[in-house]
Amino acid sequence: MQIRELNVPGAWEFTPVQHGDARGVFLESYRADVLAETVGHALDLRQVNMSVSARGVARGIHYALIPPSQAKYVTAVRGSFIDFIIDIRVGSPTFGQWDSVRIDDVDRRAVYLSEGLGHAIVALEDASTVSYLVSAHYDPEREKGISILDPAVGLQFPDSIADPILSEKDTSAPTLEQAADAGLLPSYDECVAYTESLRTGGAR
Repeated sequence: MQIRELNVPGAWEFTPVQHGDARGVFLESYRADVLAETVGHALDLRQVNMSVSARGVARGIHYALIPPSQAKYVTAVRGSFIDFIIDIRVGSPTFGQWDSVRIDDVDRRAVYLSEGLGHAIVALEDASTVSYLVSAHYDPEREKGISILDPAVGLQFPDSIADPILSEKDTSAPTLEQAADAGLLPSYDECVAYTESLRTGGAR
């Protein structure tokens, strides 16, 4: 498996080795030991989510309050997406910055993002399907969002998707500045402290 740390600290791209022949393809899409060695602690897998999206559907920017927030290991099992990771941790050296990875059913890359980071996806094909391995159960009281169209964040969509399709919830999400002013964003220090507690076995 090839591993690349992204420009947002706390996020990585994993590209599996694929073994193909006339029958099809085999690959290891997730390795607990590889992930733990990379991020410094094991993923405490609590839930697996899956969503299917039409072309042009955008989901995000989503995050959960810390602790425990929600780490995610994301891969496309069908179709293709642009996967965005956004640093929304107040006080972070890269606050407001983002990186992106194309995840699809060709290269079969996966993206891991640590607790406290923002996440969004944009489907590039109809019936595109994404799988999320997550470290915490869904909690509607702690699930938050930021506008994926916030010009201050400036996510760059493909030219062919000029008008992404959003849910009502995502359409009404606050900007990054509004969320910060309302005290809804995680702090960089508390995210670092929480990650360190996972490495030392103090969390949960």
